[in-house]
Amino acid sequence: MERELALEFVRVTEAAAIASGRWMGRGDKIAADQAAVDGMRAAFDTVNISGCVVIGEGEMDEAPMLYIGEHVGHGGREVDIAVDPLEGTNLVAKGLPGSIAVLAIAPRGCLLHAPDMYMDKIAVGPRARGKIDINAPVQENLKAVAVALDRAVEDLTVVILDRPRHAAIVKEARDAGARIKLISDGDVSPAINAAIEGTAVHMLLGIGGAPEGVLAAAAVKCLGGDMQARLWPENAADIERAKAMGIDDINKVFTIDDLVKGDEVIFAATAITQGDLLSGVRYFGGGARTHSIVMRGSTGTVRFVDAIHKFDKKPMPIKRT
Repeated sequence: MERELALEFVRVTEAAAIASGRWMGRGDKIAADQAAVDGMRAAFDTVNISGCVVIGEGEMDEAPMLYIGEHVGHGGREVDIAVDPLEGTNLVAKGLPGSIAVLAIAPRGCLLHAPDMYMDKIAVGPRARGKIDINAPVQENLKAVAVALDRAVEDLTVVILDRPRHAAIVKEARDAGARIKLISDGDVSPAINAAIEGTAVHMLLGIGGAPEGVLAAAAVKCLGGDMQARLWPENAADIERAKAMGIDDINKVFTIDDLVKGDEVIFAATAITQGDLLSGVRYFGGGARTHSIVMRGSTGTVRFVDAIHKFDKKPMPIKRT
């Protein structure tokens, strides 16, 4: 994937973040999400790609833009695009930390077309690559990661979505002595944190969205980490949805190479609200400041982009509210 495109994709996530950030703390997650979608979709029109959205806002009859199958860009290399214009809608609505605008780009056919359902996930950083097994008990995975990181289980921090369905794995992790960080929404950011040294997060565990799982895998792959996942259907309709997208074995364990084929992947994210790794959008008279991360799988390069935007010189695709 051409390195020149990396900054172009950051501009796309910046546009989504600046548009959505206007809605922070205003209690309207739908408006916040729509603003992010509008900003991201407008910015895509400026990028030299022939992109097809494989993970987006839903099917064509469910979403007016960034729907699955929509083509974006204005010519160039054919790529698959996975987007979440606003990961953490509740976080923005309530003014809570951790929301991001995020996308992943890879050559056509290289991103798993994940159905809109739940997915069980485990993600770690580079030093624990090859040491995890989603079929193994939580305590065994914790011990394996602790050995790989040359520390005690008691020194590990595991991020888990705070949901009733996770009561068992929370208990297992606590019984093993691990430190736990429960989060209310958004498991892409924690997957990134688990794969970056120095964030004080060492593992992501639990069941979240399958589309978000592919986005997380793209980031973890760029960082040299490891991830395994398995679909977690709630009903027969979920199973049929998976089969319609070509996944016949509902119990298949997806490795990181199944989720993201090859290493020609680019991942970009811009913080909307404050996070552990990135600072949220800050507005000032006539502009805004954003903080983003962009990564390339082929080189392993990770860049942090601290940008100041002057709206009078470069109007952003946002609607005043």
